[in-house]
Amino acid sequence: MKALRTLTSVVFAMMAFAANAQEGTWNGELNVMGNKVPLVFNFSTNGCTIDSPSQGVNGIQAEKTVRDDGTISVKVEMIGATFEGKMTDGEIKGTFVQNGFPLPLTLKPGKLVVKRPQTPLPPFPYKEEAVSFTNAQYTFNGTLTLPENYSKNTPVVLMVTGSGQQNRDEELFSHKPFAVIADALACQGIASLRYDDRGWGDKSVNFVDFTTDDFRQDAAAAIPLLRKRFNKVGILGHSEGGTIAMMLAAEGKADFIVSLAGMAISGKETLIMQNHQAMTAIGLPKETVDSYCNSISKALDEIASGKKANEINIDDVPVALKPITIKALQQADTPYIRHFLTIDVGKLLPKIKCPVLALNGTKDTQVDCDANITRLEKGLTNCKHSIKKIDGVNHLFQHCNTGIVTEYQQIEETIAPEVLQVVAKWIKSESLPT
Repeated sequence: MKALRTLTSVVFAMMAFAANAQEGTWNGELNVMGNKVPLVFNFSTNGCTIDSPSQGVNGIQAEKTVRDDGTISVKVEMIGATFEGKMTDGEIKGTFVQNGFPLPLTLKPGKLVVKRPQTPLPPFPYKEEAVSFTNAQYTFNGTLTLPENYSKNTPVVLMVTGSGQQNRDEELFSHKPFAVIADALACQGIASLRYDDRGWGDKSVNFVDFTTDDFRQDAAAAIPLLRKRFNKVGILGHSEGGTIAMMLAAEGKADFIVSLAGMAISGKETLIMQNHQAMTAIGLPKETVDSYCNSISKALDEIASGKKANEINIDDVPVALKPITIKALQQADTPYIRHFLTIDVGKLLPKIKCPVLALNGTKDTQVDCDANITRLEKGLTNCKHSIKKIDGVNHLFQHCNTGIVTEYQQIEETIAPEVLQVVAKWIKSESLPT
């Protein structure tokens, strides 16, 4: 009887260890068709949340149970996924399953450590000022970076972020591209202003209710602040910000502009190209991809005309792709996308009279390099311009392997050094007094 009580105590102790050992933060990587997708599991006593850093998603709710044999089971209903594993040699080794596809996953204790060696750290060899301006009842807070011995003749750039609500550093996956650019420019004698997007920090703001034209007006509202202090005011925009820079240049509001992966083709063309690239990347047959893109093109025309997602006929979409089509149209059924589909900044390019530097990465899967370079070369007929392809970099201008979005977080480099050099050298050559 004593032996049985002892054995029972050991069993209960082992069960308690299995239930508690995995509490805290654990991380691992899925290998999806050669691409690493990091996941972070935050285990508590009674539950679990999951972060997907490469997708910028945190706090996905999950259910956690621990079976008698020590198997840890996690169910993530929101994304139709499960994970089951056991503690072995201090690691949780198991299988992650999503939509019927199993993938091995080993979790190690601790937070996911990311390295961002280019992020500037104080002390800085330049001055920073907190500034603000207003537009449409919103107050925009920003950082004015001033190089040593700056004067009214110092060139300054207004930085405009890409799509989606972002802070003044255009922070994404722990990368801070605009902070890196501001630092590089200041060290080359160029001032800059970067600012938080409208409604930043206010959870009551529904960002998809705004349009690119709203963001254009926000950027325009910052220009008078800079005109009071500097003779040469340029605009540096990334992605959607590059498109906004072109819009403002066409209105004569900039002395020079820098477009980093700016969209010169139409918004609709861009979305179709993104869909085509994504489906080709996962190995779908060309005829299936072409058929889907033709169908989604017609559907997007209807979205742009004002139709609601549930009013659009998708009978011609391949059956296997209908669920993703329905979801895509629901996401497109917003004021932001309706307006985005109508944007065609290429028509404005002949109106630009100021100098233009346009850079696009050859591995950009979000804003196609060749299509946009071609449109820029044809449209910029009335200004001095320099249009360059940067080999081997993605949409964020990181050196990369594939260029797909899930790779951004895994790359330590925030922005290729040669891009920073090209931008600084060009601004100085086009804007400094001769």
